[in-house]
Amino acid sequence: MTTTLTPPPTGAGKKTAGRPPAPVRGPAGRGRRGDGRFVAVCMLPALALFALFMVWPTVSVFRMSLYTWSGFSSQMRFVGLDNFAKLLDDEQFLRAFQNTVTLLVVVTVATLGMGLFLAAVMTRQKLRGHTFYRFVLYIPNVLSVVVIAAIFSAVYDQENGLLNGTLRLLSLDGLQQVWLGDQKLVIYSIAIAMLWQSLGYYMVIYMSSMAGIPEELYEASALDGASAGRQFFSVTLPLIWQNLRTTLTFFILSAVNLSFVLVRAMTGGGPDGASEVLLSYMYKQAYTNSSYGYGMAIGVVIFAFSFLVSLLVSRATRREPLQF
Repeated sequence: MTTTLTPPPTGAGKKTAGRPPAPVRGPAGRGRRGDGRFVAVCMLPALALFALFMVWPTVSVFRMSLYTWSGFSSQMRFVGLDNFAKLLDDEQFLRAFQNTVTLLVVVTVATLGMGLFLAAVMTRQKLRGHTFYRFVLYIPNVLSVVVIAAIFSAVYDQENGLLNGTLRLLSLDGLQQVWLGDQKLVIYSIAIAMLWQSLGYYMVIYMSSMAGIPEELYEASALDGASAGRQFFSVTLPLIWQNLRTTLTFFILSAVNLSFVLVRAMTGGGPDGASEVLLSYMYKQAYTNSSYGYGMAIGVVIFAFSFLVSLLVSRATRREPLQF
């Protein structure tokens, strides 16, 4: 009996290392390309709206900051960086910048610090009626900012305001102030209104984060002799750090806009520019004083300032996330 062996075809035993895989052909390949086209078509309207209402206005602000223009005439004169050079000698702009930084520091520290404290108390301490307290503290976030401005304007009223009226009732007449008319007090009066508006929202966010921490971690730390304060700094705070980091950046950006609305509604930037902030000063220059190019230069500074602060906060608060 004879057995005939057929040699294998040339190159059958060689490896094809380094050779890219053959493209998928047939219905599977066409299906993937079709899915990609479908996703692109679905994203196109959103990208178009983003470019139209976000990218193009931002580019226009940068472009207009290089011109002198009243905003109404057809004559525009290119001045380069002269608008930015004028900002360095503008005392009102420097004061508005100082007020903005003051509000960001004071309101951010107070809001997030008190929000963390109240959230820890509401979560860890078994308070009677804690749901009612949470509801009351959250109400200001539902109200319009203009309504909040009207409420605090009435509270700060020199003659019939709640604050001065309470001081008179307590025979503390010496502590009465013109809260929105004193150049040294007005910016802190606005800061209190911002704190009242934002506190409940961030308290609820931190409560939801703290509610997800396993109770076993607190029980184990209590067995090790950790007090309530030690548990907060060693257990609670590290485990909600990513949430705290996100809300910190978000609050800094939103506080810039919130301060503008409250200043416009409560003081209009007065007295004598003592409560002016960057956005309100930009609005005044661009739409009241008809210095549109100069106002857009202030807008560029606000954009760069917000971006730089967000970047610094993100870098300063970066740490390895903890999991449980």
